[in-house]
Amino acid sequence: MNGWGWFTMSIGTVLLWALLVTVAVLLVRSLNRTPTSLDVHTATPTPASAEQLLAERFARGEIDEEQYRRSLAVLRGDGPTLTKH
Repeated sequence: MNGWGWFTMSIGTVLLWALLVTVAVLLVRSLNRTPTSLDVHTATPTPASAEQLLAERFARGEIDEEQYRRSLAVLRGDGPTLTKH
């Protein structure tokens, strides 16, 4: 082997070890990841309930207090119900 052969073999060996160390570090980091850090990114927001939506409409001023209380009573089953004739 001439001088370039030894040089190429040395560079190849260094690159091989660098690749092996990188793979080992990435493997250890992925196995040591805590479940809570994964849950933060995959959590989906819960849909708002009908009472929450009604409260938001009242807070924005879309409905007045009387309509809010009537609607809330209907949602909770305490108020008048709509019947089809």
